[in-house]
Amino acid sequence: MLTTHPFDDDKLREECGIFGVSASEGAAALVALGLHALQHRGQEAAGITSWDGHQFHSHRAMGHVAGNFDRDDVIRSLTGTTACGHVRYATTGDTAIRNVQPLYAELASGGFAVAHNGNISNAMRLRKDLVRRGSIFQSTSDTEVIIHLVATSHYRTLMDRFIDALKQVEGAYSLIVMTPEGMIACRDPLGIRPLVMGKLDDSIIFASETVALDVVGADYVRDVEPGELVVVKGSEISSHKPFAPQAARPCIFEYVYFSRPDSISDNRSVYSVRKAIGAQLAIESPVEADLIVPVPDSGVPAAIGYAQQSGIPFELGIIRSHYVGRTFIQPGDKVRHLGVKLKHNANRELIKGKRVVLVDDSIVRGTTSLKIVQMMHEAGAAEVHMRIASPPTRHSCFYGVDTPERAKLLAAKLDVGGMTDFIHADSLAFISIDGLYKALGEAHRADIHPKYCDACFTGDYPTTLTDQDELGPVDQFALLEERVG
Repeated sequence: MLTTHPFDDDKLREECGIFGVSASEGAAALVALGLHALQHRGQEAAGITSWDGHQFHSHRAMGHVAGNFDRDDVIRSLTGTTACGHVRYATTGDTAIRNVQPLYAELASGGFAVAHNGNISNAMRLRKDLVRRGSIFQSTSDTEVIIHLVATSHYRTLMDRFIDALKQVEGAYSLIVMTPEGMIACRDPLGIRPLVMGKLDDSIIFASETVALDVVGADYVRDVEPGELVVVKGSEISSHKPFAPQAARPCIFEYVYFSRPDSISDNRSVYSVRKAIGAQLAIESPVEADLIVPVPDSGVPAAIGYAQQSGIPFELGIIRSHYVGRTFIQPGDKVRHLGVKLKHNANRELIKGKRVVLVDDSIVRGTTSLKIVQMMHEAGAAEVHMRIASPPTRHSCFYGVDTPERAKLLAAKLDVGGMTDFIHADSLAFISIDGLYKALGEAHRADIHPKYCDACFTGDYPTTLTDQDELGPVDQFALLEERVG
C-alpha cells in the first residue's frame, strides 16, 4: 500500500475527504476523479457507493484511489446516477476494511449510505448507550453512531430522524448521505470541517474542497453553510437549517496546511492566504540571510511570501523526490534517517556557505525539522534559521485531524528556546496567533468569539469534549481509536 508522504509522521493530517454526485450519468466515475483530487486528505483507504434507483452498490478498498478505482470492472459495477465517495487516513485505531467509508446500512426506510469528514466528540458515550439499547456495531468508526441514531429515532420521516440524530452528536462533521429519497449534504453548526457545492450541467456535486470541482469540470456554486442541510431530490434542491444559529468556527489549519493551495475556501484563495502568512511572518520575525528555502512542498507558498516581503532571494535549496513509497520504510533508526534523505535532498552547491532561512508550515513532533536542519548543516550552510507559518502546535485536535497525543507535541514540552536547541537551528520563530489572523484579513484574534477554530494552537475548543472529559487525562487519547475522518 503506497502513500505519498511516507516519512511525514511529523505533520498534522486531515483524516478524510468526501465527494458526492447527484443525477449524473457515470456518477461513480466522476466520484473517482473527485476523490483523486482529494487524495491528500486521506491516503490509506477509499470507497464509493452508488444508487441505481433500485439498489445500492459499494466498493471499498485499502490504498489509494488510483489502483482501486481506475479499473473498468470496478467502475462498471458501481451503476447509477447518484454516488458518493470517501478517502481516509488514520495512523491510530483500526484501519481494517470495516471502517472504510461510505458506511452503508439497510434501515426500515431503505438503504442509508454516509461519508463523513470530522469527528464526533461524544461518540463513545453515545455508542455505550446504543449498545445497552440493543444496537450491534459492525465497525469501530464514530460515523456508525449516526446510522444507529437514525435507525432508533422515533420520528416519522427520514429527514426528521436524521435531524434528531445530528442534534444528539457533538463535535465536527461534514456529511454526504445517500438514501432512496435523494442526497443530503450537511455541516455541523460551527462549520468546523469544510464542504462546498458545485454544479455540472444538471448535476449537483458536493466536495470537501473546490479543487475537486475543478477536476471534474464543475462550477463552484457556494459553500454549504454551517448548520445547513442541503437536500437534492432529482432536480429539486432545498435548504434546511434546523439548528439554533451560532457563530461559525471553521478550522484555521485548512489555510495553513490541509487544503490544496489551488482550492478556494470561504471565497479566499488558499495559495494567496499562505503567501500572506509568509509575508506576515517576515514582518514579525526578520533575519539577516542569503536564501529563503521552502521545506517542500507545503512550505512553498509561505516561503514565497516571506521572500517577497523580506527581499531575500527564494531558492529551491531542498529537492524532493515524489516517487518514494511505503515499501522503503524499514525498522531501525539508521535506515529511517536515510529514508528522509531518500525523500528530501539538499541542493549542495546552492546551500554551501550561505545563511539559509527554512520555511515550513508547522512543527509537530520536531523530528523532521531536526533532520532537515541537520541536512542543511551537512550541505555546508553557514547558518540555518527556521521560520514556521503557524503558531506552536501545543494541543491535540478532536475534530477529525490525526494528531499525536499532547505529550508528543514538541511545543507542549518545550518553549521556543528549547525547541530551537532541539532542532539545532541558529534561530526559530513562529507566526503569532494575531499574525495568522491578520493574514486572513482580521485585525487580530478576538478573545471572546474568534472567527476560526484554532484549538491546536490555543487550547480553546469550541465544543464540549464529552469523551475526553470522561476518559480523563491518562487515557484521553484512547478515543482516537474510535475515530475515522
